Amino acid sequence: MSRPTPRDDLRALEGYHSPQLDVDVRLNTNESPLPPPPAFLDAWVDALRATPLHRYPDRAATGLRRALGASLGQPAERVFCANGSNEVLQTLMLTYGGPERCALVVEPTYALHSHIARITGTPVVAIPRRADFTVDPVALGAAIRDHDPALVFLCSPNNPTGTVDGPEVLGAAIDAARGLVVVDEAYGEFAERSAIDVVDEQRALVVVRTYSKVWSMAALRLGYCVAPTWVVEELDKVVLPYHLAAATQTAGTVALRFREEMAARVRELVAEREHLLAGLDRLDGVEPLPSGANFVLFRVGAAGDRVAARTVWERLVARRVLVRDFSAWPGVEGCLRVTVGTRGENDAFLSALEAAVRESGAP
Repeated sequence: MSRPTPRDDLRALEGYHSPQLDVDVRLNTNESPLPPPPAFLDAWVDALRATPLHRYPDRAATGLRRALGASLGQPAERVFCANGSNEVLQTLMLTYGGPERCALVVEPTYALHSHIARITGTPVVAIPRRADFTVDPVALGAAIRDHDPALVFLCSPNNPTGTVDGPEVLGAAIDAARGLVVVDEAYGEFAERSAIDVVDEQRALVVVRTYSKVWSMAALRLGYCVAPTWVVEELDKVVLPYHLAAATQTAGTVALRFREEMAARVRELVAEREHLLAGLDRLDGVEPLPSGANFVLFRVGAAGDRVAARTVWERLVARRVLVRDFSAWPGVEGCLRVTVGTRGENDAFLSALEAAVRESGAP
């Protein structure tokens, strides 16, 4: 028989993948290097024992949304929760995107913004960042007015560059856009600025966050957005019924009892990020870029030298250290990205990198 084929516009689409290898030090996926506090696990399991597992979960995630809203200083009606921030992004695109509309991104940035847009049949308009990976607010406003996108995606801190947008970038987007402005703050807790406080009923602004990083809950897949109530109401119509498991809702609610512990982890990881930046800066042939996230992008060898960067990545793997290879990505050619780990992991990475650069002759 003949095999059914996917949509024509999806045939050439590549999936989003991050290689997983058997190594001793894995610093390629921006996860927290620390597990949740033991007290959180005990409290979560205790709460699960009281959960009627033979019943569907609360479709509206009422308790979780109330708890999140209270912790963020926003009403529960402005909170939407889903299975990781990627499902939040997908639901936004399903609701506001489509073939007759377009999404605007500022490259290089998180690949899932464009990937999800294409999956939902939404054309993508991409504009470049400056050479230092910052966003030009004047160029951004002009592009928004020219293309009139249904969704404008900003990412701050930006993945993979770590760049934190200044307030003028968000202001330019809001002033120019007739559609939604979506700020992806998956790494927002590591930066000094957030757009959450700007969300209200008058602005078409959505801020997306995740529990995967700071809250050490990547395995549980929980993300959320803060948006005007009229946006949340539309998202609730589109998302699948009972999409968020009771165990995940409970974990998200219980985790908020441990905000002080999570804040301490943020401080620890920010200190480790600065330790990594200082260590990278001391290495010949390596150029670290400023970061407001829990990762650092760095160039190896001459700017744009894909071969040198790929060679160093392979030599790191040979030393059982895994980082993310961006050497062939448009806009960040010749770059690798390392997740902030524990002090032992970070020092093991720096030692391996120094040897790999020396052997490869990257300088």
